Amino acid sequence: MNRCGWVNEDPLYIDYHDQEWGVPVHDDRLLFEYLILEGAQAGLSWYTILKKRENYRVAFDHFEPEIIAFYDDKKIEELLSNEGIVRNRLKIQSAITNARAYLKIADEFDSFSNYIWSFVDGKPIQNHFENLKDVPATTDISDKLSKDLKKRGFKFIGSTICYAFMQAVGMVNDHLVTCHCYNGHSQ
Repeated sequence: MNRCGWVNEDPLYIDYHDQEWGVPVHDDRLLFEYLILEGAQAGLSWYTILKKRENYRVAFDHFEPEIIAFYDDKKIEELLSNEGIVRNRLKIQSAITNARAYLKIADEFDSFSNYIWSFVDGKPIQNHFENLKDVPATTDISDKLSKDLKKRGFKFIGSTICYAFMQAVGMVNDHLVTCHCYNGHSQ
């Protein structure tokens, strides 16, 4: 079975690629989860974060922004001592900052999904890449999304992180045309 070349042989990674990556996500909580995990990935590999995702879900109250927005110094110290996640103070603090900004956006746009998907006019962008080297790290849209999120107070949200987020949540279909998922995830 043909898959995108970035997938390794770990069943966890294969399942992520086949079942999640590029599938359009409209659930607000799940969008927030992806956004926080993509920020946690900065400087690391997605595979590293994927292996820690279940630990993150427990440590970060299943990515409920209404809870994370009120984390205090005691909770930050608890997270910094948790070996199951990336123990980076700035990344942990950014999750709290981002939860607060997320709640404002969700209120303003009636959902975070409405806001996020407005950057692609509500439907996935269908790309047609044949080689991994052709897949961009950023686009004009990820630049705009990053700039707007930063303006709204988000941290760890550069254009590269935004584009990886857009790929993960199906705002763009960057499965290679030779991948068995290419035609299956863009609905």
